[in-house]
Amino acid sequence: MTPFDIARSYIGLSEGPGPADNPVILEMYASVGHDWVEHDSVAWCAAFVGHCLERAGIRSTRKLTARSYLDWGVPVKTADAQQGDIGVIPRGRSSWQGHVFFIDRIEGAWVWGLGGNQNDAVNIKRYPISKLLGVRRAGHIVPDVTLSVEAVQRRLKTLGYHEVGTIDGIIGSRTRGAILAFRDDHDLPLVPVVDVALTDALDKASPREVAAARASGVPKDSRIVTASNAQIGLGVIGAAGSIGSQIAPALVEAEQVGDMARRAFSLFGLEAWLTIALPWIAAAVFLAVIVYAFHARSARIEDHRTGKTP
Repeated sequence: MTPFDIARSYIGLSEGPGPADNPVILEMYASVGHDWVEHDSVAWCAAFVGHCLERAGIRSTRKLTARSYLDWGVPVKTADAQQGDIGVIPRGRSSWQGHVFFIDRIEGAWVWGLGGNQNDAVNIKRYPISKLLGVRRAGHIVPDVTLSVEAVQRRLKTLGYHEVGTIDGIIGSRTRGAILAFRDDHDLPLVPVVDVALTDALDKASPREVAAARASGVPKDSRIVTASNAQIGLGVIGAAGSIGSQIAPALVEAEQVGDMARRAFSLFGLEAWLTIALPWIAAAVFLAVIVYAFHARSARIEDHRTGKTP
């Protein structure tokens, strides 16, 4: 069920009579993290919207202030509003007060809202469309954006925001982190949303600067660097012909190659050349270990210095 369908199932729900409290409304407070609320006389329009969103598997603002939804989801133009979008209007005398509801429909100068705490109940009520402070929709992509998520991810990674992770067209936690990091660096509102302001900034942005200390440093406590250093050391010792317990892993690998070489030489009747060839084969194995370890170590340090990895 969609949040709007869930909201519609509550039509007719009202506050408890007199001093009584409706337990269903109290559960709505609790479902968005406010189980401390003990009475349904506390404004519950935001709790109602949040509860319906959470039941549909969509994270709400988890706040009891209606205007918190002006920063939720993505903005939608009033002319493009659809049933199920969220509308926010002012209420009360303070700038922080407001009322939030699901849009049922827009007809002429009126917006019909399905909301809670409308005359102390869940119902559909009309409001002047001129009062709308904003319309929001679940998601991370503003309708006006023409750039695909994959293109946004690719551009972020090109600019050095490697937090984005895999380019998969999905705005997951890593992509949201990269978007927030880019927005922070370019003085954009800190919301994990792909809007025109973000895509314009991505188009004009220069690559992310890497701190001098990082650009010339090496990763600390890196298992790859530690293992590579050990392999290089073992390879050098092995290539030099020294034998000891510390090079056992490398020797095992060399012995396995030697055994394969014996079989190959026997197969082609070249046993006489075996004694001469084996030391060179072993040296080649050790050298290959050294080259591979150097490559792995260099790649890990390069990833660190360019910001690809911690």
